[in-house]
Amino acid sequence: MERHWIAERPGGLEVFDLVPYDPPAPAAGEVTVRVRAAGVNPADAKHVKVGRAEDFPRGVGYEIAGVLTAVGPGTEIASGGGVVGDAVLAFRVRGGWATAITVPARDVFAKPASLSFEEAANLLLAATTASEMLHVTGVAPGETVVVHGASGAVGVSLLQQAARLGLRVLGTCSESRFDEVRRFGGEPVGYGPGLESRLRAAAPDGFDAALDCVGTEEAVDVSLSLVPDRDRIVTIAAKQRGAQVGIRVIGGDLPESAAYRDGVRAELVRLAGEGGLVVPMARTFPLEQALAAADLLAGGHPGGKVALIP
Repeated sequence: MERHWIAERPGGLEVFDLVPYDPPAPAAGEVTVRVRAAGVNPADAKHVKVGRAEDFPRGVGYEIAGVLTAVGPGTEIASGGGVVGDAVLAFRVRGGWATAITVPARDVFAKPASLSFEEAANLLLAATTASEMLHVTGVAPGETVVVHGASGAVGVSLLQQAARLGLRVLGTCSESRFDEVRRFGGEPVGYGPGLESRLRAAAPDGFDAALDCVGTEEAVDVSLSLVPDRDRIVTIAAKQRGAQVGIRVIGGDLPESAAYRDGVRAELVRLAGEGGLVVPMARTFPLEQALAAADLLAGGHPGGKVALIP
């Protein structure tokens, strides 16, 4: 029998439980994946904590990589084809912290051979979020932008995608993460008191857009000071404050965001397969230690992405 992590009710990690289950056989338009790696993201625990009671119990985990073990009748995966034994990745799924899962084929893509299962299972949530941030702010080659939280998972994907667009990126982070920001083409600036002055000194001609991945008061306040056009400021973490001050707020739970992110998945998979998007990994955990992985992520920068290995 297979196993998966579920959340019994809204709450913290205490409501998570690893239980046996039988994934259903795939119907038309579905496939079953033997999970080789499951991505761990802040949204996994966050959405359980703030979820509605009627949505529980629910599976945990939004992205996976693995091998097809069954294909529904007349079904192809999103990238075309798909037969038992093919290596794939999938996003956005519900219940990826599992040994196996049956999912809609429209969310499944052939895994690039150049990516490990751990990397593939951590590609799309961060990459699609970063892509949408660049999209909604309307950035153009030659512009200068600030990325708050540039050394985190979304920030690192932003740096890589921004470099391909020809942007100059100043990325805020702790001093210990300066080399990580430089590695991906950004110019690091330490956050903390005096951040606005340091950014202005580094870019005296000003900023065209601000992209906030951390949601702190500092990040929002500095963005408002640096960028006069609030349509060119976006946050993925300060949803309440963002709505109050009139900047762009995006999230995978919003229909418009979800539609955009679904639409760019194939291109981002292609880009990663060609080496244009790197997924830095920090460490892996056995599936049984998923709560320890979530704790590590909640405690700050783990130094890269985290994966569960069934």
